[in-house]
Amino acid sequence: MAEVYKDLRQKLQSPHSSSEKRKKHRSDKDKNNSKSYSKHKSQIRDEGETERERELRKVHSGIEQIRVFDQEQCSEIENKIDLVVKCGDKGGFKEHTLDRAPLRNKYFFGEGYTYGSQLERKGPGMERLYPKGEVDEIPKWIHDLVITPLEAANIIPKDWVNSAVINDYMPGGCIVSHVDPIHIFDRPIVSVSFFSDSYLCFGCRFSFRPIRTTEPILCLPVGQGCVTLLSGYAADEITHCIRPQDIKERRAVVILRRVLDDAPRLPAEISSSSKKRKHASDSDSESDDGQRKSNKKHKHKRSSHDHYNSNGRRHRSGSYSSDDSNENRSSHKHRREVRYHKKS
Repeated sequence: MAEVYKDLRQKLQSPHSSSEKRKKHRSDKDKNNSKSYSKHKSQIRDEGETERERELRKVHSGIEQIRVFDQEQCSEIENKIDLVVKCGDKGGFKEHTLDRAPLRNKYFFGEGYTYGSQLERKGPGMERLYPKGEVDEIPKWIHDLVITPLEAANIIPKDWVNSAVINDYMPGGCIVSHVDPIHIFDRPIVSVSFFSDSYLCFGCRFSFRPIRTTEPILCLPVGQGCVTLLSGYAADEITHCIRPQDIKERRAVVILRRVLDDAPRLPAEISSSSKKRKHASDSDSESDDGQRKSNKKHKHKRSSHDHYNSNGRRHRSGSYSSDDSNENRSSHKHRREVRYHKKS
């Protein structure tokens, strides 16, 4: 029943007056709007954090790390790596065994393949194995000191490895973001770190002049003697790299992989013809050098501008492997048979 007021002032002062009701309604509405806005902002923030957490979880799901090698074993293996470097410096390896880049050398054993600037046709999935015998066999010490202990620890099956690569980094060296070619290598990708600790980064993008990278999704510590296995999302769906700022001291990594039986390979004639072209180019260069030396005494002194041009350097970007597109990665994954069964 409606209240009866004898005095209008009593009605105006009443908490049930219409004006008070309107004020209270506006106040409640503003509070609800404020709560709704805050909740919306919180949802956006939570969704962003959840997306990153989801990405990290996917990456972590494809990573396994195990400490296998103690300090004494590491020192023995590092001495062997030094001998490999000395052999390469003396020209003791086949042509495609050693690939040199600024502050980083790669030594291919068992199998080698074209990548980065070596590709005749650019693009994902264009990497090709060299013909059999184009690189040196896997050294016995890698079998004895690295592969056999991993087989004994049931980390890899016996006789599974048929490709070994040594990456030797100097301080500031790097390898740009890439996915190990899915159409060439089985999974997992197995690596063992030596000489010093560093990081393996996932999801970076590189830019150059000067060289720099975007913030990675994950910086994975890789310590001396640590074994790292990449498979699934971490190996196939996101790129990994070594950043220059993460190589403070010399570091080497031994990468062990299995080449697929149906991996594409360069025909022998293409490889041999490229060798002939290189040999002819080297011979022409030597002939030109001799001609320049014999004619040097008869030439006038060059201007400083000409001298600068004659000694100018051509900047060449470091080798890198193109990131596979999702479509190419999926097609290669469906084609690949399961060849790796990890022992429990």
